[in-house]
Amino acid sequence: MGRSHESFSKREKEKKKQKRKEEKLKRKEERKEEGGSKSFDDMIAYVDEYGNIVDTPPDPAAKEEIEAEDIIIGIPPKEEGDEDEVKEGTVSFFDDSKGYGFIKVKGSQESLFTHVSRHEDEIKEGNKVSFDVEPGDKGPVAVNVRVIT
Repeated sequence: MGRSHESFSKREKEKKKQKRKEEKLKRKEERKEEGGSKSFDDMIAYVDEYGNIVDTPPDPAAKEEIEAEDIIIGIPPKEEGDEDEVKEGTVSFFDDSKGYGFIKVKGSQESLFTHVSRHEDEIKEGNKVSFDVEPGDKGPVAVNVRVIT
C-alpha cells in the first residue's frame, strides 16, 4: 500500500491550527464567565480644564456658564488703531541693474525683499526708508518704499 500524501510539516501545521482554535474558544469561554463586556460607565473618559483625560466626571459646582453671544467664531473685526503701521529700515543691498534689493527692518533682525516696481522713490544702499509690508510669493515683501530725509 502507498504512503499517505500528508507530509510531516502538513500534519504539524494542522496540529498548530487546531491548537490555536481550541485556545481561542477557551479564551471566549473565560470572557463569558467573567461577566461579559464592561459597562458604558466603565468605558467613558472625561477631559479636565487642563486638557488631561481623567476617569472622574467634572464637578458641576465648578461649571462656568458661557453665553452663546460671547463666543466669537473667526477673526474679530478690526478696531480703530489696528491699521498696519508704516515700518522703517535701512537698505542693506540693492542691485540697480536687476532692480531688486533687501531692506533691514529697524528694531529687528528681519530683512525684506523689495523690487523697483514697488518703489515710490529711487533708493540706494544705505538709504533710510519707510515702507509697507505685504505678503509675497515667497514671504513678506516691502512695498511703497519711500526715502526718509
